[in-house]
Amino acid sequence: MYKLATIGVYGFDGDSFLERLRQADVRMLLDVRQRRGVRGPDYAWANSLRLQAALAEAGIAYQHHRELAPTTELRHLQYAEDDRQGVGKRSRHELAASYTSRYTAEILDPVDLDPIVAALPDSGIAALFCVERDPEACHRSLVAARLAERYPLSVEHLRPL
Repeated sequence: MYKLATIGVYGFDGDSFLERLRQADVRMLLDVRQRRGVRGPDYAWANSLRLQAALAEAGIAYQHHRELAPTTELRHLQYAEDDRQGVGKRSRHELAASYTSRYTAEILDPVDLDPIVAALPDSGIAALFCVERDPEACHRSLVAARLAERYPLSVEHLRPL
């Protein structure tokens, strides 16, 4: 049985992020972001090239899976629901039902997950990576749930300590 984790950017700095990955024995980071940058100086470490360099130095493999990223239109659908509820992206606690439904139908259902599972490390674990702190507020939780539903793997959601 494989183990899979999920992790976000918010709530970490670069050092604590890498330490959390080490503690969980993450050997591969699966980036499921569409745009691999994060605004603001506090999260510059998570911009793709810097992140990949830090991961390489830490001995953690990196893969970008854009096919699992929500489209701009889907992200805007979620932002509209955030606005309606008066919550910011960084304080969201759950995904909108309309977003979840469309993400599942438009992105998750058509994608072939077999190559992703075939590439999982034999030792240690892989982690799905996006931006939001809480997995319930991020599409990575939908990907993780689908993988756990279809393949023999368990899921752990990594959060800042």
